[in-house]
Amino acid sequence: MSNDVLSALSQVLEQRKQADPDSSYVASLYAKGLNKILEKVGEEATETILAAKDAERSGATKELIGETADLWFHSLIMLSQLGVGPDQVLEELDRRFGLSGLEEKASRKSS
Repeated sequence: MSNDVLSALSQVLEQRKQADPDSSYVASLYAKGLNKILEKVGEEATETILAAKDAERSGATKELIGETADLWFHSLIMLSQLGVGPDQVLEELDRRFGLSGLEEKASRKSS
C-alpha cells in the first residue's frame, strides 16, 4: 500500500467523523465509540487468521487479501478515533527497518 493511498484514506476517515451516522458506515462506528471499533478490529483479525489458515491449505489467497484489507481498514479507523495517523505508524516501521527483530524487541523491554 502506498503512502498516497494511506494518506487519502486517512483524510476520508477524518471527514467521516463529521458525517451522519445513518449515511456512513465509518461515521456509525465513530458514533458507537471505541469499544465498537475495537470489536470490529478483533473480528477482522480473527477472520484474517482463519483466511490465512485456509490459504495455507488451498494456496488461494484472494480471501486472505480481502480480510487483511478489512483488518487494515478497521485498524485505521481505530487509530483515527485515537488521534493517530498512518504516518505515525509508518514512521515507527521505518525506525525499526534495519534492526533485527530480536534487537527491536529487546529495546522495547528496556524502555
